[in-house]
Amino acid sequence: MGCAGSTQSQGEGSVKKIRKPKPWKHTQPITKAELMKLREEFWDTSPHYGGRKEIWDALRAAAEADISLAQAIVDSAGVIVQNNDLTVCYDERGAKYELPKYVLSEPTNMVEDN
Repeated sequence: MGCAGSTQSQGEGSVKKIRKPKPWKHTQPITKAELMKLREEFWDTSPHYGGRKEIWDALRAAAEADISLAQAIVDSAGVIVQNNDLTVCYDERGAKYELPKYVLSEPTNMVEDN
């Protein structure tokens, strides 16, 4: 009987394998420089959204790393991955961390810098 409960909690843990976000489109065509500016602004202000700075730092490192390294980073930081693409995560205290797709991957409608 107890096995059913342990199976459920196992599914809720950080056992979800991270994957790249599905292709997405920005509201309007965007250059690499504009995308980098958006990312910097997000990471600079992210601690103000709540949660712990060290978790935000781990999420940033994971977002900027390749998939296998990102998996190791979130696992070692104790991040609970809600969505496999890292858009919604939690820390061990239950604080929620939401990451916009633009910090995780590039849009399909990116244009060349002029």
